[in-house]
Amino acid sequence: MTSATVVLGIESSCDETAAAVVRGGREVLSSVVHSQIAEHAVWGGVVPEIAGRGHLAKIAPTIQEAMAGAGIGPESLDAIAVTSRPGLLGSLLVGVTAAKALAWAWGKPLVDVHHIEAHAYAALMSLESWEFPYVTLIVSGGHTSLYRTDSPLAHELLGATIDDAAGEALDKGAAMLGLPYPGGPSIERAGADGDPRAYAFKQPMLGPDSLDFSFSGMKTALLYKLKGAGGRREDPTLPEARDLAGMAASFEHAVVETLARKCLRACERTGIPRLLVGGGVGRNRRLRARLGERAAAAGVEVAFARPEHCTDNAVMVAGLGCARFEAGLLADLDLDVAAR
Repeated sequence: MTSATVVLGIESSCDETAAAVVRGGREVLSSVVHSQIAEHAVWGGVVPEIAGRGHLAKIAPTIQEAMAGAGIGPESLDAIAVTSRPGLLGSLLVGVTAAKALAWAWGKPLVDVHHIEAHAYAALMSLESWEFPYVTLIVSGGHTSLYRTDSPLAHELLGATIDDAAGEALDKGAAMLGLPYPGGPSIERAGADGDPRAYAFKQPMLGPDSLDFSFSGMKTALLYKLKGAGGRREDPTLPEARDLAGMAASFEHAVVETLARKCLRACERTGIPRLLVGGGVGRNRRLRARLGERAAAAGVEVAFARPEHCTDNAVMVAGLGCARFEAGLLADLDLDVAAR
């Protein structure tokens, strides 16, 4: 996209309150993200009610900060884009209500954005030029899915997790190992110097033709490694410090290898030699390195969303909002939210 369309994006699907201003679908004029990690860390995960209240407190100042950072007023905006699905209902309602109020007050078109499609757009933003189609992996704490992407607005589902998302498996694995929240980054740090083959974890491929994912078995395998054969120990026994690095690295390696193998299987099945990766787990260094190696060996080009655009942010919402606005895909002021 090379237009001069300017869009304010608002994101509040989970526990990050974010606002950004993007011009032409690519040029980031401002980006503000307020995280709630500290509030949820004491509970070991996101508490929906706390998340909703946090958004209520931060949504207005976040939008104001983004507009000030872009150095523009409402008159310079062409549209307001907001994540309307999927996510936590209470969190989504805060963002959508704010977006509708501003659209009405400022007389601007409203654009609704799908959170997963926005993550795919974030990966597209990392490329100087686009050559469709792509195989797209969206991998996060709540989602693990493969798509065929034919345009910023056209995504065909190829496969998805049948139980846990990869990010959820990493988070819960970290909790079993006694590592702090958020678990994904913690398990990555703990296993940075560990041997990724110190412990064997089965990588579930679900048959020779499946493009779906399953990570629940990996969590069970980790629990049994901690509790002993048959899970007979009454309480999980954490490994010694020297073994913790190896167990963390091995568990992370199993998740990463499963993702990489499925991605390349999808590229082979579709005949598409181009791969996009978005979502919070896309920041994982082991995934970036291993998928990069496997893709290069298979003759597949792989592009990851920039690290700051992997986790939830409003840049991707505003960017996709530009594309939807220019395609005439507008929402009414009775826009509702959807958890799924």
